[in-house]
Amino acid sequence: MTDSPPSLNVLSARLAEQAAALAASTSSPLASLSYLDLVRRAQDADALAEQVLKLCVQQSRDAGHTWQELGDLLGVTRQAAFQRFGKPIDPRTGEPMDKTVRMPDAAERALQIVTDVLEGRMDAARPTFNAEVLAAFTDEVRVDALATVAGTVGAFEGFGDGDPFVRRIGDYTVVDIPLRYEAGDLKARVSFDTDEKVAGLVIIPKEIP
Repeated sequence: MTDSPPSLNVLSARLAEQAAALAASTSSPLASLSYLDLVRRAQDADALAEQVLKLCVQQSRDAGHTWQELGDLLGVTRQAAFQRFGKPIDPRTGEPMDKTVRMPDAAERALQIVTDVLEGRMDAARPTFNAEVLAAFTDEVRVDALATVAGTVGAFEGFGDGDPFVRRIGDYTVVDIPLRYEAGDLKARVSFDTDEKVAGLVIIPKEIP
């Protein structure tokens, strides 16, 4: 028999204790090495706060609130709120879908692939593509796509602020990478299939969830 997960009351109490301990540790001057302990305490509090937030969202959903309401409150779209907190059911099996990311290097790999594509190093990028993308993503398609982007937001200036965002969507590991252009911000989205090959690569508005 497995233990039931902690309740919202229990997690909230733990979070209050950790927050109080963190506040107490900053109330007096710290020795140099103590700052690393401060980071550890803050990281623990952040992880616990995420658990509390997930339970609060779950209880809000159980009470009948919509993903639109939750998205508005969190400052994201309803789809983004669902992707972060939802529990989708796989229509093929009727079971909850696994949202665990199994590619620990997904962000680094996606960043390198996007860099290679933007800078024209297709010989380096192509070995990462699956068969469908390899057949479809020709040099002509790449040039036409980048020309369309340039006609909309100007020249590419570099990667935008923020880290790549990695999550599991269905059978795919999806990475969004912020991009900065002359007249606007976009993002590159790289999707990896179960064989860890690129199954999709697009540049889209940053607002798209």
